[in-house]
Amino acid sequence: METANKDPRIENLYTEINELKKKRNAVILAHYYQRPEIQRIADYLGDSLGLSQMAADTTADTIVFCGVSFMGETAKIISPQKKVLMPVAQAGCTLAESATAAGLATWKKYHPGGLVVSYVNTTAEVKALTDYCVTSANALKVVQALPQDVPMLFGPDRNLGNYIMKKTGREMELWQGECYVHEGITAEVVKDFLNRYPDADLLIHPESTACGDDDILGHPRCFVGSTTGIIAHPSKTGKNTFVIATEPDTLHELRRIYPDKVFIPILPDKKCEYMKLTTLEDLRDALLYERHEVEVDEEIRQKALVSIQRMLQFK
Repeated sequence: METANKDPRIENLYTEINELKKKRNAVILAHYYQRPEIQRIADYLGDSLGLSQMAADTTADTIVFCGVSFMGETAKIISPQKKVLMPVAQAGCTLAESATAAGLATWKKYHPGGLVVSYVNTTAEVKALTDYCVTSANALKVVQALPQDVPMLFGPDRNLGNYIMKKTGREMELWQGECYVHEGITAEVVKDFLNRYPDADLLIHPESTACGDDDILGHPRCFVGSTTGIIAHPSKTGKNTFVIATEPDTLHELRRIYPDKVFIPILPDKKCEYMKLTTLEDLRDALLYERHEVEVDEEIRQKALVSIQRMLQFK
């Protein structure tokens, strides 16, 4: 943010937050889909894998998680001795909420002996019934490393599951959940943008519906990757223009890192409304009042920790 454009109200909030952070010995973790002003104040900005790793490694007494509920739960599962605060208590995730522990238990009964691989975008209760958690950054590595002769149940994101099956050739039973932001990124939309911008590379998140399409996966100008992978990709190519097929506030970090490159959001109005719930005032008040502390039942936490620790072994 340029000095001439600085908003005094926002700058005052930043000052308050930084003072409270020192007082609480706190670290602020934020996802790339957060509002730009939240991204700016974060001590660590990342995707689900990177944020999980930071939650495990931080020496802070308090973790303030600017994200959605399953992220705060994951931090608490990994670091039970730390206080984990969510600035907004109702910041949920429709993908995570599409899978329930009861539903997963029933699913497992119909597939005895199957390995359960769950996206990190799940509740603590679902993680407790999971053999391996994965993120979009390491899902391919985890699935490729697991025994090939054992049935696999993958959930809740069917689009990520379809992408993994296409890339690995491995059949999996898929839970039929989806991220409503990425569900709208279809093969038709992607192909239209590839035609409209013939000199651009298209960077797409594997939660997108289009990642189940062979033409997209085989296209020389399409790169499929996690949010962190998408952000790293422009440094690895001589291209100047990129179409970004994921949550549009990822462009804030891309434009900060690569000010001379052009980034075009594929669906600029398709934002995660739950990620946008957190404001600077909410962040300040979470630190000021230590409110919306995350708690996870200890029995569930210990079971869920096993699947998360397995996930963290795959970088």
